[in-house]
Amino acid sequence: MKREDLLREEIEHIDLEMVSSIEELVESLGSTSFQGRALADVARIWEDMLNDDVTVFLGLSGAMIAGGLRKVVADLMKRSMIDVVVSTGAILYQDLYQAAGYKHYKGDVEAPDAELHDNYIDRIYDTYVDEYAFRTLDILIGRKFAEQEGTMGTRLFMDHLSDMVEDEDSILCTAKDLDVPVYCPAIADSSIGIGLAVVRSRTGKGPTIDTIQDNMEMAKLVNDADGTGAIYIGGGVPKNYINDAVVMADMIYGDVPGHEYAVQLTMDRPEWGGLSGSTLREAQSWGKVDRRAKRSMAFVDMSIGLPLIAGYLFSKGVDRAPKRLSSTF
Repeated sequence: MKREDLLREEIEHIDLEMVSSIEELVESLGSTSFQGRALADVARIWEDMLNDDVTVFLGLSGAMIAGGLRKVVADLMKRSMIDVVVSTGAILYQDLYQAAGYKHYKGDVEAPDAELHDNYIDRIYDTYVDEYAFRTLDILIGRKFAEQEGTMGTRLFMDHLSDMVEDEDSILCTAKDLDVPVYCPAIADSSIGIGLAVVRSRTGKGPTIDTIQDNMEMAKLVNDADGTGAIYIGGGVPKNYINDAVVMADMIYGDVPGHEYAVQLTMDRPEWGGLSGSTLREAQSWGKVDRRAKRSMAFVDMSIGLPLIAGYLFSKGVDRAPKRLSSTF
């Protein structure tokens, strides 16, 4: 390495007097350091995915609905910036909870939790939800599916679940309207699973959820795509599932490359060995992310990072037709 090459590109200091939009703010972060620069890299790589028109998989985990990000995700779908969603059950359940007219409330991290429990109030850090409403919704979910038997994957199940509500800001409703497949591989680990378990315990009925059907569909989506991009908000099961879709496709169809683009917003760290914090470079060793992929990770709170990136993408006005992939099954 030559000294003059290493000292060629200067850090530029943010001049807020020259910033008049989210797009300009994110672009200015790209000339700074630390997680500001990383966030700008994530935004640009997501934009590259869209311009390249690859199939974009979005993984959602964490308390996104309590974090106020519900409409941001729905608007990303409406602007054709997401093609497939893989989510935890909690996010989809709380999306349904909100669509059914129930609310999330500002709370206090210092509140006495035992007293909250006595009042049937659940705390998600500094946000409260109504346990009475949760139990009511659990039962409503169970009743909706009480007479529905047979087997279905989570994509089809989520389509049926969205029929319970009408809400243009809902992730589930928007996905169904736009034929965006929504998968929930750990569906049992949520209040949706609780509702289905309660109705089965009382009636012996209800659908059987076949998550291996999801595997087959995810593998087909990856195999049929003209390139793929992965966006991970948080980590957990959705991140691993989108990564594993490449391995499944390669083993079923053969000769399927890793994701060509991959970005992640996370607060987890790689040195503990967990999946949520593992680097996208590490995923290359598994063949889940292509060795030539454009990739970036920003270690930032999703409630800050995602609105900034979405605002950047919205202002760029990427013109992209919806893929409507649910209609292919």
